Amino acid sequence: MVTINENYLKLKAGYLFPEIARRVNAFAEANPTAQIIRLGIGDVTEPLPAACREAMIRAVEEMGDRASFRGYGPEQGYEWLRQKIAEHDFQARGCAIDASEIFISDGSKCDCGNILDIFGDTNTIAVTDPVYPVYVDTNVMAGHTGPANEAGEYDGLVYLPISAENHFTAQIPQQKVDLIYLCFPNNPTGATATKEHLQAWVDYARQHGSIILFDAAYEAFITDPSLPHSIFELQGARECAIEFRSFSKNAGFTGTRCAFTVVPKSLQATTSDGSCVDLWKLWNRRQSTKFNGVSYIVQRGAEAVYSPDGRVQVEALIRFYMENARIIREQLTNAGLQVYGGVNAPYVWVKTPDALSSWDFFDKLLQSCHVVGTPGSGFGAAGEGYFRISAFNSRENVIQAMERITAKFRA
Repeated sequence: MVTINENYLKLKAGYLFPEIARRVNAFAEANPTAQIIRLGIGDVTEPLPAACREAMIRAVEEMGDRASFRGYGPEQGYEWLRQKIAEHDFQARGCAIDASEIFISDGSKCDCGNILDIFGDTNTIAVTDPVYPVYVDTNVMAGHTGPANEAGEYDGLVYLPISAENHFTAQIPQQKVDLIYLCFPNNPTGATATKEHLQAWVDYARQHGSIILFDAAYEAFITDPSLPHSIFELQGARECAIEFRSFSKNAGFTGTRCAFTVVPKSLQATTSDGSCVDLWKLWNRRQSTKFNGVSYIVQRGAEAVYSPDGRVQVEALIRFYMENARIIREQLTNAGLQVYGGVNAPYVWVKTPDALSSWDFFDKLLQSCHVVGTPGSGFGAAGEGYFRISAFNSRENVIQAMERITAKFRA
């Protein structure tokens, strides 16, 4: 009989978001008249920018003419899109990133897991706690961990607790680690990292021959000019970092699917015999073998993000969601709850009141307020006692949800 990848059996009973969906669906079936407002997953609600839609429509028309029709595109992405990304997202900020070091993909979530294909099985892997679950679960699936304990912590991973005491920024470990997952602005806590903090991580990585896997999916929401948007703004990062970016949150591409990963050509790792290998070549081979590229139509839509109209429209989307975050943060604070984040990030991290567990608070909000958020414990053991609320929703829903919650907790 065929055998399975038994690493999947180590995974906790349910991935966080399917478990949320299960509970919400059960509540909705039992309460069919309840008007549920979902502020859980980070899915956008506002329409794609007009510039992107118009560019995609033009691309569709091109696909209807033999002279302009396109089939398979380059697995790395079209040159014209990669050039725009390099110019606007990196070179404009002083980052020495070339278009050839950018790989277009169908999502940062995919890339964060797929990147493990080019790394060995003996690396020591560090993750923050709480953490975006994909970082952990994909390592479990790849066989890089042992079983989980009762708190959900996997043997073989190095957990870096982030809390209010350290401003939700990961402290550099005393021991050597090989692969380091960092996400700033942070999902789920909404925290940001200063240049000084990230420079310390880069210095650590270079000293120990480590590689930082830097998830910058929410960099567009940074408004503080002193905060870095990219790991490559830090000196030496080209020798120790890979960066993941996405069009999902800034331009509303969650359902359209387009992202990119930056792998510097100067980045190296070693074989078991100590020989140095360029990681760019390995990632290029991986993508060329396992990926056929993002559609031409979608890439034309992504290119329009960098047009004059597109930039204005994307900035308006970002302001819209950040106003939602401001409303959430201020209303929950007024209701007496302790909140973090929501300033340079679209997530608000809430301390659960009355010593409620994360899932108990989830159930309380769902049952009494008909509002859905995300239990902090689903992001790791250190997330217990916290709760994430997303600013990605309509203004009407955000205002109504806050009215329900504040009415409940002021009473």
